[in-house]
Formats: sequence, structure tokens, C-alpha cells
Amino acid sequence: MTRLRFTLLVGVLLAALIVSMTFAVMVGSVGITPSVIWEVLFSKIGLSVEATASKAQSVIIWEIRLPRVILAAIVGAGLAISGAAIQALVRNPIADPYILGVSSGASVGATMVILLGAFSFLGSYALSFAAFLGAIFAVVIVFLLARVNGRTSVIRLLLAGIAISMVFSAMTNFMLMTSKQQGGIQAVMHWMLGSLAGAKWSTIGIPFFIFLLVLILLLLNYRQLNALLLGEELATTLGINLDRFRIFIILVVSLLTGVVVASSGSIGFVGLIIPHLVRMIVGSNYKLLLPISALMGAVFLIWADMIARIAIAPEEMPIGIITAVCGGPFFIWMLRRRRYSFGDGE
Repeated sequence: MTRLRFTLLVGVLLAALIVSMTFAVMVGSVGITPSVIWEVLFSKIGLSVEATASKAQSVIIWEIRLPRVILAAIVGAGLAISGAAIQALVRNPIADPYILGVSSGASVGATMVILLGAFSFLGSYALSFAAFLGAIFAVVIVFLLARVNGRTSVIRLLLAGIAISMVFSAMTNFMLMTSKQQGGIQAVMHWMLGSLAGAKWSTIGIPFFIFLLVLILLLLNYRQLNALLLGEELATTLGINLDRFRIFIILVVSLLTGVVVASSGSIGFVGLIIPHLVRMIVGSNYKLLLPISALMGAVFLIWADMIARIAIAPEEMPIGIITAVCGGPFFIWMLRRRRYSFGDGE
């Protein structure tokens, strides 16, 4: 892809992101026009504009809807680049961040907080902290199981991830089955299917910083990611320390996915769908694939969250159901596509 086409694509996706965010803030039980949204936004960042928005509209936009939309963009972008990196790591087009046990580990942590009151001394941060701790703990176990004689095997990594996911899922199910708290059980199930309802300005900073850090680190190592697609022998010939680089990818992806899952619950298929769509457009060069995946993932999850909010209004549908409805048919189509091959730019 030429630099001009790449620049145009980035511009189109940025415009789509801004339009999507504006439309998402408009949607809700209280109708709000785009002019009011931008008026409130400009006034909050210190620009002098004519005030026509009511106090209630200002609160709804700034305190409720905008943090949620921004968190949706961060989560979508983070899951998309994590999926792209994991697919390069294991050279498998159907891999995503959750194969490392991140989701199941986070679910155990969240369930312990909701049903057992663990980490209650942390107050409103208890759920996020416990989910993140569970995610990282699961990944550490997977990594230790996959490392034999000082080397990390991709096959062992995949098998260990599956095994640990099953163990942690069993632990979550056991706590659910033995609990007498009907409300707590519903809360756990809702969290496990993903939700952005708890988004606040105070919960956005850490996910955004971690996402930006991981994106920069992955972009700085895009050549190594490209080399992984060529096979272990060629990557080693090019001077890449495979074990060290695998550890690096596992750590940064686990950090990002753990933080994202702690903020939004378990949301599947984003890290699987988006990198595939981007490869069809820009090819498999990670210098192009990572930023485009981030933008497309952000737009995708904003729309998924919007649909989740209005599908069964006034109730809210878990966002994981929406992504699964989109991801399932896409996954089947991908398997049936005879000419598809990993890294193909078709």
C-alpha cells in the first residue's frame, strides 16, 4: 500500500471515529443534538462558546455518555492490536488474546469481588484490581507451563492457555453454583459478557495510557513482528532472539488485555475479527496493520456498544453478545473461504 493510500485510509477512519463517537453520545433515552454535544465539549476544554445546553444535558454528555464512548474506543483499539500481536506470535490466524487465559483469570478475580467481597478495602477499584490481578496471574501460569528447558514453545503456549482457561472457568462456575446471592450471580454473568456501563473519567486514564504505551512498543518492533510471520528459522537468521521477543509480546499483550478486561469485562471476537479485516485491506505489514487495527477496532466497539444500549431498551444487553453475533458468522465465513491464508492481503 502506498503512503498516500495509507494516509487517506487513516483520515477516513479518523473521520469515521469522530462521527461514530458523536452519534453514540446522541443515542439514549434523552435525545441530544450534535451541536449541543460539541458545545459542551468545547466549553469543558476551555473554549469560549455560546451556552445553549441545559445543566442536565451537560451532565449527561460529560459525565455519563462521553466517558463510556471513549472507553469503548480504547477497549476496541486495545483488543484489536492485542489480537494482531498474538496472531503473529503463534502464527495462527484464529488466535486472540484470550487464548492466554486472560479472560478466565479476570473472571475469577471479578467473581471473588462480587460474590465474596474480596479486596473490599479498595472500594470502587476492587473489581478492576481483582480482574487485572486474575488476568495477569493466569498468564504467568500459562507462560511458566509453556517454558521448558529455558525455551517457550508456541504449541505448549496454546495448550497451556486452553488448560488454564478451563481450570479458571471451572473455579468461576463453582463459585456461581455455590453462591446464594441471586443479585451477585446476575452481576457476575453480566460482567462476564462484557459491559461498559461503569465507565467514568477516573477509569479511563489507566487503560488509555497502557494502550498508548503498548501501541508504541509494538510499532517500534514491527519488523520483528513481520519476521515472525516468515517462520522461526528465518526470524532467527535475521538476528531476532525468539525467546526474548516472545516473552516481550506476551508481557505487553497480557498487560493491555488485562487492563482492558478489568475495565470492560470479557468481550470476545474483537481481537479475532479486526486484524483479519485489516489484513484484507492493507496486507500483513505490521507498520500499517497496527494503527489501522486500532482505529477500526475503536469504531467497531463504539457501534457494538451503541447497539447493546438500544437493542432491548430500556434494559441494556451485554456487549459481548453483540460482538459474538458479529464474530461467529465472520469466523465461519473465514473458515469456509478457500483462498484465505494467514498474512494474505486479499
